[in-house]
Amino acid sequence: MTDLAFVRSDLVDAKPPPHRTSGAWAWAQKNLFATPLDTLLTVLGILFLLWVVPPIYNFFIGHAVGPNGTVEECRMETAGACWAYISSEMEFFIYGFYDIPEHWRPNIVFALGALLFIPLLMPKVPFKRTNAVLFLFVYPIVSYYLLAGGVFGLKPMPTEKWGGLLVTLIISVVGITLSFPIGIVLALGRQSKMPVIKTLCIGFIELVRAVPLISVLFMASIMLPLFMPQGMTIDKLLRALVGVTLFTSAYMAEVVRGGLQAIPRGQYEAGASLGLGYWQRMYFIILPQALKHVIPGIVNSFIALFKDTSLVYIVGMKDLLEAVKTKNDTALEWQSANTATTGYLFAAMVFWVFCFGMSRYSIFMERRLNTGYKR
Repeated sequence: MTDLAFVRSDLVDAKPPPHRTSGAWAWAQKNLFATPLDTLLTVLGILFLLWVVPPIYNFFIGHAVGPNGTVEECRMETAGACWAYISSEMEFFIYGFYDIPEHWRPNIVFALGALLFIPLLMPKVPFKRTNAVLFLFVYPIVSYYLLAGGVFGLKPMPTEKWGGLLVTLIISVVGITLSFPIGIVLALGRQSKMPVIKTLCIGFIELVRAVPLISVLFMASIMLPLFMPQGMTIDKLLRALVGVTLFTSAYMAEVVRGGLQAIPRGQYEAGASLGLGYWQRMYFIILPQALKHVIPGIVNSFIALFKDTSLVYIVGMKDLLEAVKTKNDTALEWQSANTATTGYLFAAMVFWVFCFGMSRYSIFMERRLNTGYKR
């Protein structure tokens, strides 16, 4: 017999240790320096950050004048952002020309809005139907009489005095709240088998989508009064609300129609086979699935609406951006090299906070509802 057994008589040379697959250096090797091109892009990115970040940091924080600073500090050559100017004019940026002794009324509106709206966004909070009724039907009436006054001894406050963040939020909330159901109705109407309804919905959607929002607001501001009876006027804020709502509704209708077309025909037929009527099929079967498909598009329309509120200056309303512009032009006591820039940066940050909040909530809802469609 042949002995096939092998017994090594000498030691094997030691091999190098395996590469690390965890830790910061392993992550950097995999994501930043995996190839020569990755290394080149990483180096260029680091150089770009070293070029950009220090000046930005110095402007916003390092050389900035804090909220308790003075205008003399803001006028120094090395001064960065003048946050003292923002702190000094904050009331105008929030309330516009609203009388200062009456600021408690917008504050109550803000507090009530937060108290009713935040629970609506939290799925685990109970009493959603009661909460929705209070927010959609009771809150607008209470808010209007609180802000406008003229009842219960409240001082009348015409909408010409409303401004700043107050106007931006009013137009945004009203536009979002009304454009969503109107958009759904228009989308269903466009798919209707009734020729008159379908033609009207298509005509409205295509007409509104064919013109920019600024044209709609211009028409509401200049042309609409020409068709009104002599002596009859429509409030400027109401014109802006109607224009923004109708404009967003047309886009919302197309977003919802995209979701409706994504639903298989079998879902419609299944609902019909159960004996459900048209509205029952839409409410219980079709729309819940369709709206889930188009959450990103819906939120995208809401974000666009929020940013488009800055165009209401066309009808003479002073939203947040227009309030900042007005104060930049008139606050001569705060004039400095960086005052106007700081004002616009403040407005940009406010818009970013609200838009980013809507975006993150949309992602949260997608993850919560996207039970069988995640890819």
